Amino acid sequence: MADPTLVTLSGSLRKGSYNRMLLKEARAAFGPAQVLEGNLNLPLYDGDLEQAEGIPEAVTTLANLIKGADAVVISSPEYNKGISGVLKNAFDWISRVEGMAFKGKPTVVISANAGRTGGETGQYMTLSCLVPLQAQIISGPTLCVAGAQNEFDENGTLTNDHYLEVLATRMQALRAAAT
Repeated sequence: MADPTLVTLSGSLRKGSYNRMLLKEARAAFGPAQVLEGNLNLPLYDGDLEQAEGIPEAVTTLANLIKGADAVVISSPEYNKGISGVLKNAFDWISRVEGMAFKGKPTVVISANAGRTGGETGQYMTLSCLVPLQAQIISGPTLCVAGAQNEFDENGTLTNDHYLEVLATRMQALRAAAT
């Protein structure tokens, strides 16, 4: 059997974000796969724009990437006790694309944040947003990397054994659901 396709989505656009670092660790824990990174740098959702110009090509590309995936892992910071605007905007656009990209798609949500809760509230809101998109949420121990600035080394490698164990458990469950 061919390696599964894993799509990663970072709710932070910043190249050096802790969530991108966490996604790198998730890819390794998932095991052999074709890994594709979704681009969430999209225009703000605007119904007038959609009506005048249709759905932007970048949104269609992202939705098709998700549709073609065997599994999805989302890592996002928490901003002001909520979901990142980048991630919420992507969900809003994706919901407008015909074919329900997330429907039945095995999906795990994780987070890394500088704060002491590791993005727990933002993660909860992300999971809530995935419900109407009909993603197959893979439950398990919550992974919220708190004080993320202290949990990654200078190479962007997660160093906390507890977090690595939880991540391995989550990615094993996601891989099992994807095959």
